Amino acid sequence: MVDLNQRRDLLKSGAAAIVAATPFAVAAAPAAPAVTTAAATPIFVLNSLDADVSVIDPVTHTERQRVSTGKEPHHLYLTPDEKSVIVANAASDSLTFIDPMGAQVQRTVRQIIDPYHLRFSPDMKWFVTAANRLNHIDIYRWQPQQVDAPLALVKRVHAAKTPSHLMIDSRSTVVYVTLQDSDQLVALDLATQALRYTMPIGRMPADLYLTADDRTLLIGMTGSDVVEAYDVSGPAPKLIKRITTGKGAHAFRARGDKRHVFVSNRVANTISMIDTQSLSVVDQYQAPGGPDCMEFLADQRTLLVTSRWARKLTYIDTQDKRIIRQVAVGRSPHGVWTLAHAARV
Repeated sequence: MVDLNQRRDLLKSGAAAIVAATPFAVAAAPAAPAVTTAAATPIFVLNSLDADVSVIDPVTHTERQRVSTGKEPHHLYLTPDEKSVIVANAASDSLTFIDPMGAQVQRTVRQIIDPYHLRFSPDMKWFVTAANRLNHIDIYRWQPQQVDAPLALVKRVHAAKTPSHLMIDSRSTVVYVTLQDSDQLVALDLATQALRYTMPIGRMPADLYLTADDRTLLIGMTGSDVVEAYDVSGPAPKLIKRITTGKGAHAFRARGDKRHVFVSNRVANTISMIDTQSLSVVDQYQAPGGPDCMEFLADQRTLLVTSRWARKLTYIDTQDKRIIRQVAVGRSPHGVWTLAHAARV
């Protein structure tokens, strides 16, 4: 039996040791594709151990400023009106709203308890957070007309160990939640906030990706080397396939073509591209430094990856299948986002 501390070591020291032992070459910068739609659109990288955000200039590819947030910013999400990007500060119990173009802090919403992961429902009515440290899932009603209190807590759902990542279906009816240290998947009904089911899944589940038809749910198993695919179209999920990707399968980013999705393999230092129709790996990319969160740019070619253990943002040319540059950022970079991105389906 692996205890909780050993499981978390898989996310930290184990991955770092592999990074230190694995050399990676970075291709010459002139090969980088131009991002024609992003001339003034900054790239945001969350530095989880520095309590701030690196703002990357998309033209010079340098860090132009740091924006202070609360402690342990891990993930971020765009508001429905696209006027703010929300940074969730897990250890400060707060959300920082930042202008996605100008990178200025607009406001801070406090008393949002342990917001590790966050997501809006597609109908823009619900906002959900996963409390990774305090073991609960919070469902809020989004009320932007209330400037001083845009989020109203509707239900706090207590969960087993370590709620990790969230996914909401396209109809805004179900939120899926992985429980990292309980090896479970939870499904909640958004309208009633009632539990639909809890089921055992693979080892150390992390991020989730739901296909555009709401039928197939992919879950990265960070404690293993697989992505588990489930049919969730019925009353209870059914395991379809275990897709071998690489050790530490962790986070997803859709390619934007409603068919392919990237998954970062944090320990293997690779990124796999999965065909969601065949449920197979169709491409693989080297990604140094413990690859974590990803963003795919509007040029339909450049993949941005936070290299968690190397304090870098890594740019990968997915056509030439090579690393084209790395930009120094803060400690333990986690979430990455820009308004000039490809579609998320």
